[in-house]
Amino acid sequence: MAYTVLARRYRSRDFDEVVGQEPIARTLRNAIRAGRVAHAYLFCGTRGVGKTTMARLFAKALNTPKDGELSDEVAQAIMTGRDQDVIEIDAASNRGVENARELIANCVYRPMRGPFKVYIIDEVHGLTRDAFNTLLKTMEEPPEHVKFILCTTEAHKVPATIQSRCQRFDFRDIPSSLIAEHLANVIRQEGLDAEPELIAEVSRLGNGSMRDALSLLDRIMAAGEPRLTVKLLEELLGLPDRTLVGALIDAFAEGDPGAALDRTGELLAKGVGVEQLLETLMSRLRDLMILAACGPKTSLIDLSGSTREEETARAARFDAAGLVHMIAVCESVQRAAKGSAMPRAVLDAGIVRLAMTEKLADVTALVAQLEGGGPPGKPDRRRG
Repeated sequence: MAYTVLARRYRSRDFDEVVGQEPIARTLRNAIRAGRVAHAYLFCGTRGVGKTTMARLFAKALNTPKDGELSDEVAQAIMTGRDQDVIEIDAASNRGVENARELIANCVYRPMRGPFKVYIIDEVHGLTRDAFNTLLKTMEEPPEHVKFILCTTEAHKVPATIQSRCQRFDFRDIPSSLIAEHLANVIRQEGLDAEPELIAEVSRLGNGSMRDALSLLDRIMAAGEPRLTVKLLEELLGLPDRTLVGALIDAFAEGDPGAALDRTGELLAKGVGVEQLLETLMSRLRDLMILAACGPKTSLIDLSGSTREEETARAARFDAAGLVHMIAVCESVQRAAKGSAMPRAVLDAGIVRLAMTEKLADVTALVAQLEGGGPPGKPDRRRG
């Protein structure tokens, strides 16, 4: 049999399985129970956060008989976009006024099985202005058996006249903790084992999108390894070696520009790009800043086990203010490197500057002591 990707196999099958969008699922379910279902809905949010899945779940719930359940065959047809009463339209490829007129013409026909004919228009912002204008009247006063669910990643492109005729729901990015919990469950059902750090990193790389995280997990599983590790992830995606990046940050803490440049050279020799290195460095420094400011038990970072302990010990070598400055330096170097004919020179200069940050803080503290009339003793590094 053909392989089905994880993002499709592990879609939510009912409102109780929805991850990260529970308030919307609860509102839609209660609207059906209370008989307060609107004629048109607008689902907005970034890719992979569950807009189309929620639309299918809503359509399935609308067409479920009050005194029974849908057959498995019908439920499967709705959840795969193949049902005759739940019509899915891709507005990116059916965007013209003729497509809109055809949709309106078909609205008059009653559904074959359930009480409603549901039109799910995906990426609705792709419709032309004339197509939107054609839909206006029908969307405001559709036949009693018709419901519209519009999905979009770019709500600002949907005309206000259309939005005013819909109940709008904004889908939030899914928190990394919820993505990690779902990924761990998927890995368990697939009969595999994974490092907690691997799950946390894949969740972070998903950037709030469950589909992106599952797609990345699919790539890792395709390697055929019985245990999924961070090292495997780094090899597949070409990510900077975590241990080397840690050694680079340690060189910053020790104020050793030479060691910092050596570690940078090793990372670049492994094929890491300048921009990718700086992005990774900013992410790691951000974790240290949160740990320095909030303590080791903070939930604001996605680290677990020995990795959290290691980063907590590393964060103790810096203060939050110094880390804020280092992140700002990385961001400045990243922008400068993009427009430079010699990005390596800009990177190396930035690395040396980062390695000297603690020394500069010492000098600042010493000058402050002298100006205040205090003895020129050993300055407190953390005061910088």
